[in-house]
Amino acid sequence: MEVKLPTFDSVFSIDCVIFGFEAGELKILLIERNEEPFKDWLALPGYIVEQDESIDNAAERILYELTGLRDLHMQQFHTFGEVNRHPQGRVITVAYYALIRINGQKEVKPVTQYAKSAFWHPVNDLPKLAFDHSEIFTTGFNKIKRRLNYQPIAFELLPEKFTLTQLQSLYEAVMNKKLDKRNFRKKMLSYGFLKELDEKQKGVSYRAAKLYKFDRRKYTKIFQNDLIADKAGV
Repeated sequence: MEVKLPTFDSVFSIDCVIFGFEAGELKILLIERNEEPFKDWLALPGYIVEQDESIDNAAERILYELTGLRDLHMQQFHTFGEVNRHPQGRVITVAYYALIRINGQKEVKPVTQYAKSAFWHPVNDLPKLAFDHSEIFTTGFNKIKRRLNYQPIAFELLPEKFTLTQLQSLYEAVMNKKLDKRNFRKKMLSYGFLKELDEKQKGVSYRAAKLYKFDRRKYTKIFQNDLIADKAGV
């Protein structure tokens, strides 16, 4: 005799924490909501996962519908499941984050009625957000601060060719503190994965600075050698 098992009713949502860097400022992608609850509030791009789609597919769909962005490399970083985080009932949200270069990106614009607008907002002047999105943002921000110490995520936010001043500005924006120019440059150049180009800035009113590129192949080689050395106890 076949035993009929009870079915479960689950509601999951996706919230996207998308960081960008522009004009010396670290920014976060926000939307203005167009439906209750929290209508007219600012929020992270997020919505409910449909019953017939995977979590990853839902993340791509929701980000596109609310901002017009697609084909971003997003990663899960946390799950938020407080019982009363949503006024309509129990909703567990899976949070994703990504880092992108704002320059060259097309204009962000919702393609659904669930959001009035989408825009980039400086992280150092963030208003209170809908639901528990302020907490989700803070968790994501702390995640990239930690990653900055051991992974080359800064180069995902910078133009392909950049100056050392731009690189330092990004580190200062993420870490929220001033860094000594001489020590910062000495440390960055000592790693060996910055490739100095035979080019300088163009179209600037001040003295043009040298341009650099991130050498991912060299970084990977250095990282692998360090990993081998660590395992060998060197």
